[in-house]
Amino acid sequence: MTQSAPTVRKRRRIRLTPYALLLPATLIVLLALGYPIVWQVITSMQQFGLAQQFGQPPEWVWFSNYATLFSNPTTWLVVARSIAFCLIAASSTMVIGVGLALLMQAVPTWTRLTLQIALLLAWATPVVAAMTIWNWIFDWRRGLVNWLLTGLGLPMQGHNWLQEPLSFFAVALIIVVWMSVPFVAFSVYAALTQVPGEVLEAAQMDGASPWQRLRYIILPVIKPVLGIVMLLQIIWDLRVFTQIKLLQDRGSIASQTDVLGTYIYQLGVGSSDFAMASAMSIFVLLLTIALSWAYVRNLVKEDAQP
Repeated sequence: MTQSAPTVRKRRRIRLTPYALLLPATLIVLLALGYPIVWQVITSMQQFGLAQQFGQPPEWVWFSNYATLFSNPTTWLVVARSIAFCLIAASSTMVIGVGLALLMQAVPTWTRLTLQIALLLAWATPVVAAMTIWNWIFDWRRGLVNWLLTGLGLPMQGHNWLQEPLSFFAVALIIVVWMSVPFVAFSVYAALTQVPGEVLEAAQMDGASPWQRLRYIILPVIKPVLGIVMLLQIIWDLRVFTQIKLLQDRGSIASQTDVLGTYIYQLGVGSSDFAMASAMSIFVLLLTIALSWAYVRNLVKEDAQP
């Protein structure tokens, strides 16, 4: 039995309606995200400095900026430093965040609420305000950390934590992890609430230890959430800027503590070489895609499974 033409047109219209509704928002997102990327690509292939900011037309140099940038050993040192810091920070955040989420599930209600409020306050604190507090805590003259360590008998009086690159990044790691842990803890705790309780009870009755229940039941169930959260942490920690820049402003040597974000800032704002900064920005975009591609591919595979 053939369908009438009005019925076919009606079904086709219903099928196209969701895409028509999504089209305006999609175009806005593409314009908002696409224009800056296109501008960065064009600028990275030009000679674009301070003179161009005052109206002088830029000169096309094509891939010369990229060749100059990546023939500089400092660039690769910053890249290696940033990747190492990103992986350590993201891994530490995930371990602590998952541990806190499991703790929130195990403790009584009032303890869980207290912990959640503390995490929420840490997460909601503005970055600049939090950095002001952390700068005071690690201040080499009147800092809380030096005072406590000196009270314990350690020779830490007047020790400048931000002067040496190793201790600088130790402090930066503490701050970045502290600011990121609440997001991971809340996300994983929300995922833990979806783990079937009857399955855990059955495993416990069968003699499964807490570690076995965690490894073979809980982690496989919340694996998609862990993958997404880890992906976001890698992206955020690779592009960290504010915490590092504010710590550098306290007196550290920028050339020894630069990461990708502050390196781009130094190239653009510090040296007025916006073309080189744009080239570095495009490289960071590609590096972010490369580091997160494995997670994205796994998420796509899991989503495609029935």
